[in-house]
Amino acid sequence: MKRSRLTAVAAVLGILSGIALAPFAQAQDRYPSKPIRLIVPYPPGGSVDFTAREVAQKLADAWQVQVVIDNRAGAGATLGHDLAAKATPDGYTLLLGTSAGLVVGPALGIKVPYDSLKDFAPVGLAVYAPFALTLNAAVPANSTREFIDLAKANPGKLNFASPGTGTPNHLGGELLKALAGIDIVHVPYKGGGPALTDLISGQTQMMFSGVPQILPHIKTGRLKAIAIGHPTRIRSLPDAPPVADVLPGFNNTSWYGLLAPAGTPTAIVNQINAAMNRALAVPEFGQRLLLQGVEVTTSTPAGMHEMIRSELARWRKVIKDAGISVESAR
Repeated sequence: MKRSRLTAVAAVLGILSGIALAPFAQAQDRYPSKPIRLIVPYPPGGSVDFTAREVAQKLADAWQVQVVIDNRAGAGATLGHDLAAKATPDGYTLLLGTSAGLVVGPALGIKVPYDSLKDFAPVGLAVYAPFALTLNAAVPANSTREFIDLAKANPGKLNFASPGTGTPNHLGGELLKALAGIDIVHVPYKGGGPALTDLISGQTQMMFSGVPQILPHIKTGRLKAIAIGHPTRIRSLPDAPPVADVLPGFNNTSWYGLLAPAGTPTAIVNQINAAMNRALAVPEFGQRLLLQGVEVTTSTPAGMHEMIRSELARWRKVIKDAGISVESAR
């Protein structure tokens, strides 16, 4: 009798304990239940930071939790990427990763403390940031074909600027050289500002430039964007046809997207992907991003992983064919 009574009491206590702990267990299982850190591998200002803040606000609104921006610039964007790769994979640290940190640096051979394919759980692409094939207004060419013909008629006499060796702008020029079979001379600068200044003054003739930087100068007639590096036309430069119309396979486009540390539960990754894609589908949201020269896009986690893989392979070939090394990029 005593044993039966004790067993019954224990069962009742177990039930009561389960009832008491149920809300706690549900709170632990619910995601998100506390603030989320979103690492941005660039300083405040610029299209990467702007995109991160817009996405963070939409996620915060959807989940009713804080999404805190953590700007961690440095080491060519690899510092922020590394912090995210080493974070606890619980969904409470995310990264707005960029093609520069995930693809261009590693493809160039820069030693980074993470593996772009193994150390992250891709969530999904957010935006494209295409580069425009931009000429000084005095250059006698108004299309990709005309520029190629001009370069072939003047081998080694046309210069193209970039913010530095190994930058996406530089690699776009090298890809153009390779696909078109032309000889144009690369002139690296220490930053986009000086490169743009010399393009405007006519010291150089061509540059692959970010769209926001050139729009004011196109309006004043000092520069002309004859084509876009993206495979399709973009809304911010609707009259610029893709370079790929003349050179199939050409693609010179940066991109940003959300990632989590590898090992983050698949259910959480899919939940973040769904929330971000819903936000990106709002027309007003896309319009705000467009003003920064970036074009909204979406993907599945698997689609973003494939993007990283294919872009690494593509840019490694461009870099190898152009003979670009880590040493020359410094």
